[in-house]
Amino acid sequence: MKIYDDKHIKNVVFVGAHNSGKTTLAETMLFEAGLINRRGTVESRNTVADYHEVEHEKGNSIFATPLHTEWRNYKINIIDTPGLDDFIGEVISSIRVADSVVTVLNAQQGVEVGTEIIWNYIDRYRKPTLFVINQIDHPAAKFEDSFKTIKNLVGNNAVKVQYPLMLDGSQCIVDVLKMKMYKFLPEGGKPEKLEIPEDQKDTVDYLHNELVEKAAENDEELMELFFEKGSLNEDEMRKGIKAGMLNHELFPVFCMSALNDMGSGRLMGFIDNVAPAAADLEPEQSTEGEDILPEKKAPTVLFIFKTVHQPNLGQLTFFKVKSGELSVNDKLVNSRNGETETLNQLFIMDGKDRKPVNKLTVGDIGATLKLKFTETNDTLAKAGKEVSIKPIQYPQPRYSKAISAVNNKDEEKLSEALKKIHSQDPTVVVSYSKEGKQLIIACQGELHMAIVEWMLNNIYGIEVNFEKPKIAFRETIQRSSTANYRHKKQSGGAGQFAQVHMKIEPWFEGIDEPEGFNIRGKDEIDLPWGGKLVFYNCIVGGAIDQRYLPSIMKGILEVMEEGPLTGSYIRDVRVMVYDGKMHSVDSNDISFKIAGAHAFREAFLNANPKLLEPTLELTVKVPEEMVGNVMTDLQSRRSIIQGVDSNDNYQILKCIAPEAELYGYSTDLRSLTQGRATFNSVFSSYQPVPGNIQKELVNQ
Repeated sequence: MKIYDDKHIKNVVFVGAHNSGKTTLAETMLFEAGLINRRGTVESRNTVADYHEVEHEKGNSIFATPLHTEWRNYKINIIDTPGLDDFIGEVISSIRVADSVVTVLNAQQGVEVGTEIIWNYIDRYRKPTLFVINQIDHPAAKFEDSFKTIKNLVGNNAVKVQYPLMLDGSQCIVDVLKMKMYKFLPEGGKPEKLEIPEDQKDTVDYLHNELVEKAAENDEELMELFFEKGSLNEDEMRKGIKAGMLNHELFPVFCMSALNDMGSGRLMGFIDNVAPAAADLEPEQSTEGEDILPEKKAPTVLFIFKTVHQPNLGQLTFFKVKSGELSVNDKLVNSRNGETETLNQLFIMDGKDRKPVNKLTVGDIGATLKLKFTETNDTLAKAGKEVSIKPIQYPQPRYSKAISAVNNKDEEKLSEALKKIHSQDPTVVVSYSKEGKQLIIACQGELHMAIVEWMLNNIYGIEVNFEKPKIAFRETIQRSSTANYRHKKQSGGAGQFAQVHMKIEPWFEGIDEPEGFNIRGKDEIDLPWGGKLVFYNCIVGGAIDQRYLPSIMKGILEVMEEGPLTGSYIRDVRVMVYDGKMHSVDSNDISFKIAGAHAFREAFLNANPKLLEPTLELTVKVPEEMVGNVMTDLQSRRSIIQGVDSNDNYQILKCIAPEAELYGYSTDLRSLTQGRATFNSVFSSYQPVPGNIQKELVNQ
C-alpha cells in the first residue's frame, strides 16, 4: 500500500444523529474511490463499517469503525460513529483523534437531539467542523429549514458552500466555492459540470460573496487582499476557509445524497484540499504540559484511542501516530506502566478487514494486535521519550444495575468478560458494592445495557441476571443514650468475663468535648464509608485495664459495619466508655470485644436511630418548552430544585435528589422529553430518610 506523507493524510470522523446516513456516506466514499466494487446498504447488512453481528441484529451502528479511502493522491482516514447517545463514548474517542469532524444531518430533520449532544463535545475540543445535509433527494427534504437549525446550533459562522436545486427533473447541486453546478443522473455517480443558470446567479453571487468575506475574516493577509481586490480567488478562499475551520469560527455546509451517490466526490475533494491535516492543528498536550509536535523526524509517540477484543483474534489496539514514524517490530514504552511493547504487526483497518503495512507516519491512524500491557488512553513512545498524552475524558454513567451470572460457576468468567468490555468501552463501569454484596454495572442507558447483555450472552457465552442495585444507606443517632452489658461465659477451666458501661451521642464537626467525664484518651477514626467514630477512654480507678480498650472499640466497629436498623454502615457517633468490670482470670480481649459490641448495639437502638440516604447533585438540561413536565417529575422524586439557569433555548435545572428515586431516570427523562434532555449527577451528601420511608425499609 502507498505510504502517504503527513500533508496528504486527512483524518475525519463522521458524526450525527441516528439515521442521518453516516454509514451510507462512508460506503459511498469507498465505492466512489474504487476501494470496493459495489456499495452495501445498512438494510442489507453488508456495509464495510457495520460488520459486527450485533449491528446487523439491531440495524444501526454501535461501534466506531475506522476505514480509509484514497482520493486524488490523498489518504482519507474515516471513523464512522454511532448516532445513538448511549454509545457516546465511541463518538468522543473518535472526535479526539480526528483532524476534522463531518457532521451529517438528515435533510428531513436538520439538527436533532443527537446532533446537539455531539456538538457539545466537538465544541469542547474545538475541532474543525463541516456540516453535510444528506438525503437532499428525499421527497420530504427541507434543505433551508435544516440550514437554519445549523445556524441555531453554531451561530452565523455556518456558511453555505452548496445548496440543492431541481432542474428539469434532475437533482443538481450548486457549488458557490467552485461557482459551478453539478447535475446528476437518477443513479448518481459522476455529475455533469455546468455553468450557473441565469435565474440562480443573484443567489449564487450573494452566497459566494458571503463565503469570501467569511474566508477573509480569518487571515489578516487575506483581509488586506479582499479590501484591495474586493474578492478572493478559489485558492485564497480555500486558505481562508481552512483558517476559519482551525479557529473554530467557520463551518462550511455541503449537501448531498449519500444513498444515491450525489456529491461524495466533491466532499472528498474538499477534505483533500481544504480540511485541516494533523500538522495544521494545535500540538497535542502531554499531562506534563509539553507540546508533542506532529513532526516526522521527532521521536515516535502513539496515542491509544480504542481497544477491541475479538474472539479467536485477541486484542486489537487502535492508535494515532502523534509524532515521528512507526515501523513493524518497533519497540515502544508504555508511559503508564513502564512496560515495553513490540509492535510485530501494523494494519490499516477497513471495518473487519486488516490491511498489513510496514510503516506509518505522523498523523496516520493504524492498528496492531496482541499488545500485552496497553489499554485505551495509554501513550506509547520511544525509550527515553517520557511523555503521557492527556487522556480522553468520558462521561459519567447514567444507568446502573446489579449483575450476576445465572450459573454460579460462571462468576469468575463474568468478571473477566466485564473487564474486557470496560477495556473496549470505558463508559461501561464495573464496581463491587460491599454493602449490597452486589456487582454493579453502570453505563449510558437502557440500550447500552442491552448491548452489554448481548455481548455477554453471544460472545462470552454467559447468561446473566440483572436487578435493581441496593442503595447504600447509612445509619446514625439523634440523641444520647447509655447502656451497659455484662458478658459472662463459663465452660470449664478459664471462662469469659467483661462488663462495659458506655454513653453514645451524635457527633458533628465542631462539637464540644463531652462534659461530666474524666477523659483519659481519645481516638478519632475516619470511617472508610464516610463520617467518624470518636472513641473516649473515660475509665477511672482501673475498672477496666487499658489494654482492653482497643478490643471494646473493635467490637463497636464491627457493629458499625452492619447497623441494627437495615444492616447499613453506621456513621457520626461518639462513644464514652466510663465504667465496667473485669476478672483477673476470665477477662480477655474477646470478652471485651463482645461486651463492647452488645453495649453499643443496645445504646444505639435507644438513641432514636435514623436512616440516612445518599443524595445526588443533579443537573438537567431541558428544552424551555418541556421544563414544566421535567420539574413536576423531579418533585415527584422528592427532589429539591435549587436553581434554574438559561442556556440558549434550554433551561438548566439544578437540584438535590435522593439516589433511591433516580433508578431508571435516564429512560424516564428520555421518554418525557422525546430524548431532547440530558443530565449528569455527582454525589452530594447523606440526608435523613423521611419517617414513613424509614419504617418501610426497616420492615423490609
